[in-house]
Amino acid sequence: MLKGKHIVIGITGGIAAYKIPYLIRALVREGAQVRVMMTPSARDFVTPLTLATLSRNDVIFHPFNPDTGTWNSHVELGRWADLMLFAPTTANTLAKMANGIADNFVVTSYLSAKCPVMIAPSMDLDMYQHPTTQKNIEVLRGFGNIILEAQVGELASGLSGKGRMEEPENIFQAISNFFFQQQDLTGKKVLVTAGPTYEKIDPVRFIGNHSSGLMGYSIAEEVAERGGEVILISGPVILHTDHPAIRRIDVTTAAEMHQACLDHIGETDILVMAAAVADYTPDHPASSKLKKKQEKMTLTLSPTHDILKELGMNKKTGQLFVGFALETDDVLMNAEKKLQNKFLDLIVVNSLNVPGAGFGTPTNQVTILSSSGRTVTGELKPKREVATDIVNEILLFFNTTQTL
Repeated sequence: MLKGKHIVIGITGGIAAYKIPYLIRALVREGAQVRVMMTPSARDFVTPLTLATLSRNDVIFHPFNPDTGTWNSHVELGRWADLMLFAPTTANTLAKMANGIADNFVVTSYLSAKCPVMIAPSMDLDMYQHPTTQKNIEVLRGFGNIILEAQVGELASGLSGKGRMEEPENIFQAISNFFFQQQDLTGKKVLVTAGPTYEKIDPVRFIGNHSSGLMGYSIAEEVAERGGEVILISGPVILHTDHPAIRRIDVTTAAEMHQACLDHIGETDILVMAAAVADYTPDHPASSKLKKKQEKMTLTLSPTHDILKELGMNKKTGQLFVGFALETDDVLMNAEKKLQNKFLDLIVVNSLNVPGAGFGTPTNQVTILSSSGRTVTGELKPKREVATDIVNEILLFFNTTQTL
């Protein structure tokens, strides 16, 4: 089932480390190639000899192995892996991963990973419930990592509550599901826009917005993982994506995003316009930095291209267009108008009045309206999970309208 898959397991210093040999044995039995790395404290809970015997590979602790005289490259390991699993993951390691503190081989390898990452937290219930731990988990989830939630049960302290590492058989199932999820977008070309646009005032100032691009990037990753071919047109963001099925095109201004969309819409089956494109741009950007003066300064602005409406008016038979709307008032009414006025099939709307939704947050809460009359409202959840909901609605629309 897992033949040829490369899986790296990072073990940290938690009592649940004693369960990892059972997981390694199951993975190897199914044909996976497994390599194990450990933090120094993890060796107090499970022996390297056991792990090396079951994985059929040497266990890595440090970049240099003085016994064999070999160098272990965290970069090479990150490129070799199809999946990295960190289990058990202690509160200490969660904090290091979330904040980029690379003081051991395990965390250094995480920061160099070019593959998807699964994290299985394990600790006592009070540590797990502490706000810093929960914040770190949400930060890591926001990075796109897959979090295997801790379970409720008896803990090593003798207490009972949430903090137990997910059982090895369930971790094995999660890994299997990850590699063999339904490829229901195979053969489809999807154009996704993401992030803000910056409209130049002078060489150092611009008109922009607070979009992080996370929602659009999450949708691009979801589509790619389900077999789709993605063109991601991205405004200026700090995010990155490494999936081979995603081709990224960087733009800065609304005019550049407009042109990039025109260049690629003809080859697109699905358009997901998640970018927060500026509505106005300065008429006469200065060629040198404007100096502060005592009198008021007036900027003359002109509308940018309405990219979505222009594309919608020229939509070809069989294409499906999805728009986004961020509203503060009359949320559903305004979204319905945009759905109709811009010739959309679906519109995803959220409100700035909902805490945790909108720009600059790892979470979102959306309502999806369909031109067929369907309305679905989701809960507040990580944007990566919202992306799954959006893609599911896209496929449902295709299936029910038989346009694809």
